[in-house]
Amino acid sequence: MKLQKIIRTLIIFPIIYILFIHNAFAGDFLFPSLNIGIQKGSDPGDISVILQIVFLLTVLTLAPAILILMTCFTRLVVVFSFLRHALGTQQTPSNQIIAGLALFLTFFIMMPVWQKINDNALQPYLNEEISQEIALKAAVQPIRQFMFKQTREKDLALFVSMAKVERPKNQEEVPTSVLIPAFVISELKTAFIIGFVLFVPFLIIDMVVASVLLSMGMMMLPPIMISLPFKLMLFVLVDGWYLIVGSLVKSFAGG
Repeated sequence: MKLQKIIRTLIIFPIIYILFIHNAFAGDFLFPSLNIGIQKGSDPGDISVILQIVFLLTVLTLAPAILILMTCFTRLVVVFSFLRHALGTQQTPSNQIIAGLALFLTFFIMMPVWQKINDNALQPYLNEEISQEIALKAAVQPIRQFMFKQTREKDLALFVSMAKVERPKNQEEVPTSVLIPAFVISELKTAFIIGFVLFVPFLIIDMVVASVLLSMGMMMLPPIMISLPFKLMLFVLVDGWYLIVGSLVKSFAGG
């Protein structure tokens, strides 16, 4: 709390100082004022602008959830967390490094999708070639196509039945509110499968080390202290980061 107060002081004090100096040189020592109120609007366009601002603020508030749940971020960060636990390195790499790596890989994998959104929705809307409603539909379409490629039919059917909607005849009839949770649980299942495969070789090393220590009568020595160097050596020799990151990126490209 003390650090936050210091930061606020360092930000607010220069602004007030500049305003006072400007008024002093101008020969006017009036304090600046700020008025916030609700007035009657004469132009319907003013209300439309206000609603657009409220909508934009709402989208910005939901941006982290959109980034996490509607992209490949979920699979990446879960797999990296499983890898860290399989290696037994505790907090190495740290959560910040794992989240940062997953975030930049998300930007890399999702770049073709965002390029389609820019070409088909954002740029035509900025050039006033299409309306806002058409731009939103065009922007959602590439994301829906990406999620459909990674979503299992079983998971999609589950949420369609729970939503109590008519069985869709094609992908266009599937509501986005149904597609998103189906995509999330499909990503979690895929991530857990990959995590299980990652655990197997390191689990074998732990079992071998534990058996050797038990046969030598060294029961008081924690097996993790002996197995950790061997797991790290195996991971480095096979170039583990290259294999894992390459496989994850290819799994989305071939989805």
